[in-house]
Amino acid sequence: MTGSLVPATPEELLAALDPEQRQAAEELRGPVRVLAGAGTGKTRAITHRIAYGVATGTYSPDRVLALTFTARAAGEMRTRLRHLGAGPVQSVTFHSAALKQLGYFWPQVVGGQTPRILEKKSRALAEAANVAGTKVDTATIRDLATEVEWRKVSNLTLAAYEVRAHGRSMPGGLAVSQVMAIQQAYENLKDERAQIDFEDVLLLTAGMIESEPAVAMEVRERYRFFVVDEYQDVSPLQHHLLNLWLGDRQDLCVVGDASQTIYSFTGATSDYLLEFPSAFPDATLVRLETNYRSTGPIVTAANALMRDRAGALQLTAQTANGPAPDVSTYPNDAAEARGVAARIAGEIASGTKPEDIAVLYRINVQGAALEQALSDEGINYLVHGATRFFDLPEVKQAILALRGASVSISGEPLFKSVSDVLRSLGWTQTAPDTLGAVRAKWEALNALMVLADEARTGMSFRAFTDELMARQEARHEPTMHAVTLASVHSAKGLEWESVHIIGMSEGLIPISYATGIESIAEERRLVYVAVTRARKRLSVSWSEQGSQRAGSRSVSRFVAELGMRIPAGGGKSRVSSGQ
Repeated sequence: MTGSLVPATPEELLAALDPEQRQAAEELRGPVRVLAGAGTGKTRAITHRIAYGVATGTYSPDRVLALTFTARAAGEMRTRLRHLGAGPVQSVTFHSAALKQLGYFWPQVVGGQTPRILEKKSRALAEAANVAGTKVDTATIRDLATEVEWRKVSNLTLAAYEVRAHGRSMPGGLAVSQVMAIQQAYENLKDERAQIDFEDVLLLTAGMIESEPAVAMEVRERYRFFVVDEYQDVSPLQHHLLNLWLGDRQDLCVVGDASQTIYSFTGATSDYLLEFPSAFPDATLVRLETNYRSTGPIVTAANALMRDRAGALQLTAQTANGPAPDVSTYPNDAAEARGVAARIAGEIASGTKPEDIAVLYRINVQGAALEQALSDEGINYLVHGATRFFDLPEVKQAILALRGASVSISGEPLFKSVSDVLRSLGWTQTAPDTLGAVRAKWEALNALMVLADEARTGMSFRAFTDELMARQEARHEPTMHAVTLASVHSAKGLEWESVHIIGMSEGLIPISYATGIESIAEERRLVYVAVTRARKRLSVSWSEQGSQRAGSRSVSRFVAELGMRIPAGGGKSRVSSGQ
């Protein structure tokens, strides 16, 4: 049936579901909250629910609005709905729906052309900083852009933000007053030029619905039934806009999993999912806890990690048997990368397709060592959801600077020559006590420093830069038959037969700047998301040192929470999880 465009009958739609999914599909009216654990078939459940509503005549397809958070997820939902006979239903992101409404109503309410959307905030923010009399570098500008986005998705005015800002770490160590001045100048520049940014699309749409009764009436007449996927990721601004679309009606179905809330740093919160019964006391609750993705041992590990956590679901594996998750210890990051690459080579030799294997990590720069190790094994790979390491602007700049310096500098120890150049670009021996673009830039430059640190004894500065250039040039686009390298954040919503989670040490996951209860909880949820990407095999690894000059590490606390045990003295161990 999935490959056909022939509309399914109501009976066929329900027959394709398990009892809990069927309950979700049959609850077509009123507020409904579906708590859907990882791998429980939530997309199947909600697309069949919408199609069932259309097939039974309960829904008019052009009055249904299905909302999700990424264009990829929206596209997948549209494809499924089309195959189920509900093709006219709109499945879009919040921003796509708001942009369409803004474009439609702006000429009526304000007049003239809709303001042009800024592709990037960086240039306008750089100008704003100049107007405000504050000197900032590129990394700080990127962090200022993130701060602007956080303010807006948190639905805060500049005045309200100023109150909250005193409890936040400001970009580039700027004072709150400087950040406020830059943000005010940024808004003024946009107004002068009739420009808006990405977040303004939601703010302006909400503003028109709030201030113009005719707009509110037309929007609410157009859309009657709402479905929101990944509801744990909704921001205050998105929640506000959703309430404006809904009005005083209650035909809202929300679907989510509090254990997969991993975007709190962007303003997302699971509070709206968990507190849904407070907003809708008569809401129907459906729980999807049968996991169809992962084997029993993997599900056991995931359950152990989240046991007794707020809003956590306890999953039941549909497939009981499978290999136990394993944990491996390596002396340093380079050895870990080589060891994981060797294991992947063994899996491929045993018949596993490269595209069925993924390596997940906490921060993107961890992928650099894996890229080289996989290349050394002759294994194709692709980097999902992030710029390749050698394509990062700061890395390109550093390589050019190193190459230029290597022409005139010789005879010095390689570590000194490289560190002198990288210091001129902002690298320091100690990591900055911050997060965001400044930290990301440092991590990228430090990765180059580690390469120099681990270079063969006696390598010249020129030979080192020759090797860097060769590595940079060799980063060709992989074929489809490729192992996936991905940060855990970018891997959400994906799955593979075999998943390797690397860097499971304190300081990497949980990340070093995660010190409070809430930030540690977010790191735990990241591990949960990583674990539940695996269908059949799950491998976890960590290294005792980052580089030859780095201090010793300890294994991540989450390894024990997963039910994994490392024998005294470290080494490689294959253990059952939670048994």
